[in-house]
Amino acid sequence: MIDYIFSNDFSKNIDAMIYTCGYETCKPKHSYGPAVISGYLIHYILSGKGFFQCENKIYHLSKGDAFLIKPNTLIYYQADTDEPWTYTWIGFQGLKIEAYLNRTTLMENPCVNYNENEILKCCHEKMFKAYQLPKNRDLMMNSILYEYLYNLSITFPKTDISQSEKHISYIEEALKYIESNYSEQISINKIAKWLNLDRSYMYRLFKSITGISPQEYLLDFRIRKACDLLKNTDLTITNISRSVGYEDSLYFSRLFKNKKGKTPSEYRIYHKNSYNA
Repeated sequence: MIDYIFSNDFSKNIDAMIYTCGYETCKPKHSYGPAVISGYLIHYILSGKGFFQCENKIYHLSKGDAFLIKPNTLIYYQADTDEPWTYTWIGFQGLKIEAYLNRTTLMENPCVNYNENEILKCCHEKMFKAYQLPKNRDLMMNSILYEYLYNLSITFPKTDISQSEKHISYIEEALKYIESNYSEQISINKIAKWLNLDRSYMYRLFKSITGISPQEYLLDFRIRKACDLLKNTDLTITNISRSVGYEDSLYFSRLFKNKKGKTPSEYRIYHKNSYNA
C-alpha cells in the first residue's frame, strides 16, 4: 500500500516548505534508485527492515530508524526480502533548510534512531493528517515542519560547531533582528544585547563578515524599504519616513538623497513616469 501527497505552496514559504509527505507498506525487495532528488527527504521506518545506500556506504535499517536523503546525492534503498519495511516520509525544501539541518548530526551521518522519541514520530503522523485539512493546510504543515526541525536539532545536536559557524550564526541573528525591527529605534547596543555579546566585539564581527557596519546595513535596509513604499504606495513622505524608523522626515529625506541621488519625492515621480512611459 502506498499513500502520499505533494504540496505546491512553494511561492508562499521560500525559507522552509513541505513538498511531499506520505506512507508506504513495501513489497519484498521493493526499491528506489539509484537516483538523485531535488529536496531533502527523511524516511522513518515503522516496521520491517531494509537497507539504504548513500555515498558508497550501506546502512542496514529496521523499526525506529530514520534516514536522510540529501538533494543531488546518488542514493538507493531497498526493502528486505523476508521482512519488507513500512515507512513514512517527510520531504522539504527551502533556502534555510540546509542551515537548519547543519545544526544536527544528520548531514554527516544520514541514519539515526528515534529511540522511542514520540514527538518526532508524532510529527510524521501530524504532517500527513494536516494535508487532509480543507483550509490553511500550508500553515499547519509548515508549523509542523518547524516543530520537526526543532526536535531534530535538540535530539541529534551537532556539538562540534566551528568558530566560523558560530560567528556566521551570530550575524544571521543580527540581520534577522534588524530586518524585523528596522522601523524601531535600533542601536548597536540593542543588537549586541539581543545576541548577548559585547558591543565592540559584535561590531567587529558584523563588519568582518558583511563588509559593512551594522549602521550602514540598517541604513541600506531602511532605504530599500522606503524605495518599495515610494514605488508601490501613495503614503506621504512623512508616513514613509516614520514607517522605516525616522521620526524626522527632513533628516530621512537628506539620508535618502545621499543614498539615491534624488529626494524621496523626485524618486517617486521618476519611477511613476518610468512605469507610465
